[in-house]
Amino acid sequence: MGRLILFPVPIGADDLNVSLPAYNLTLLAGCRTFIVEELRTARRFLKHAGYPHPIDDTTFFLLNEHTSPEEIIHYLDAVERGEDVGLLSEAGLPCVADPGALVTRMAQSKGMEVVPLIGPSSLMLALMASGLNGQQFAFNGYLPVDKARRAAAIRNLEATARKSGQTQLFIEAPYRNNQMLQSLAETCHPDTLICVACDLTLATQTIRTLPAGKWRHEREKINLHKRNTVFLIGC
Repeated sequence: MGRLILFPVPIGADDLNVSLPAYNLTLLAGCRTFIVEELRTARRFLKHAGYPHPIDDTTFFLLNEHTSPEEIIHYLDAVERGEDVGLLSEAGLPCVADPGALVTRMAQSKGMEVVPLIGPSSLMLALMASGLNGQQFAFNGYLPVDKARRAAAIRNLEATARKSGQTQLFIEAPYRNNQMLQSLAETCHPDTLICVACDLTLATQTIRTLPAGKWRHEREKINLHKRNTVFLIGC
């Protein structure tokens, strides 16, 4: 039986040496079937990574928020035939804030070998550099768009962080990042720590941890619009 190999994809840096071990690229060359979130970006990544086979002769299966469990039934047939199949994240780690968990769960249920590979994670990079509690943390995905519901969600995350010490991580659509930072600064207690980590692995990378009270003044000095950003709340 083959394997399901989980391939991370760079989150920003164009130089693959910054993000991916050479071993990943060696295993990539051994796969002729890939499960991907978006076909165009997957093909672009393979080309950039020096994939040695004709991409037009490579098999791709789509796995995204529109894919139903019924559609993936045959995605791992190649593994059962003894071939390695690659699962590509759109960016970062497969199955972490990523729909890949659906097919990985199926592989586990079939007793297949699942091989996770080392690669970049914006969540872990942000946590590492934040200075906040790395022993206890939780990722909360996206918060509500509605301003009142978003403020309520922020207060709940802040209460958890202050009560348990557990760092709270979440993300936002890049075009709403500035509004999110404003909500955090205005909603949180002045001494609650907020970390903003954006453009990770890029030359424009910015990671700052300040009390909410200071962000009320400092937020005007940083423009997060359309920059991939991780937000963290801690104490």
